Amino acid sequence: MNPIILALVTVVLGVIACVTYFFGSNWVLDRIYPDTGPNAGRNINRANAVRPWLFMLPAIAILGLYLVYPVFNSIWLSMMDRSRENFVGLENYRWMIADDKFQESLFNNAMWLIIVPAMSTLFGLIAAGLTDRIWWGNIAKSLIFMPMAISFVGASVIWKFIYDYRGEDQTQIGLLNSIVTSLGGDPQAWITIPFWNDIFLMVILIWIQTGFAMVILSAALRGIPEETIEAAVLDGAGPLTVFFKIKIPQIAGTIAVVWTTITILVLKVFDIVFAMTNGEWGTQVLANYMYRMTFIDGHAGRGSAIALTIMVLVIPIMIWNIRNALKENA
Repeated sequence: MNPIILALVTVVLGVIACVTYFFGSNWVLDRIYPDTGPNAGRNINRANAVRPWLFMLPAIAILGLYLVYPVFNSIWLSMMDRSRENFVGLENYRWMIADDKFQESLFNNAMWLIIVPAMSTLFGLIAAGLTDRIWWGNIAKSLIFMPMAISFVGASVIWKFIYDYRGEDQTQIGLLNSIVTSLGGDPQAWITIPFWNDIFLMVILIWIQTGFAMVILSAALRGIPEETIEAAVLDGAGPLTVFFKIKIPQIAGTIAVVWTTITILVLKVFDIVFAMTNGEWGTQVLANYMYRMTFIDGHAGRGSAIALTIMVLVIPIMIWNIRNALKENA
């Protein structure tokens, strides 16, 4: 069948299923709790209490199927051998702790956690503060936010051309090497240089996430009461003093939410490393190592153990982020 026709049929059937479920579930509920008779008032209250759960039931079921079940399945797989038939207990976790490549991945993820959220939030805050002070600020914001519309793989392809290396006896088409050679330097295979290649990969994610941080922080800055700024100016505070001592403290909660949101993303970073280096030259990260162990080496037990490590690292940050967001909206 033509893919377009198949997609249209799927959409139509999905809409029909949603409408059928909506009216059907309401009809059944009204039959169970009729709004007539001696218990009409009690039935209406009970039906109103049940009705929201009817609407949430499909979403809860899908989330349970695609989120909860895989967690328990991963826990079970992490205690199995390569064949997925023999129970090995905590052997995969003992291997993981002693494995040099896992330790490299953990160290690299820690570097990403320290550098990427800090730099993305810092550059986003600077961009938010500066673009609100110039007449072409909206144009600047659009340009800075534009990388957010690019997939991680697409961004990696763009930056591959920037870091490209063709050998010293060949014409350099990589932007960075073209600049270096025009200044009299020697071209470098940038993504193979230990330690610095991690930094070069981080630059890609910082480039993407700066736009996200800028948009959120710009909205927070615009929400600051003008009275506090005017009072500070009347007291003789300069622009920098107003920014760092008046504005920043008032948006500290938003900064924390942006920081932790990017942190969660960084813990799961995969696409950029996979597309740029595939974890070679000392750039391995947890998500890419999990993929390698599960789908290339074919050891789902070890891959699941690494996946659960990522989950354990993400959950506390996610909980803190949600609580902080709820406090901000309270």
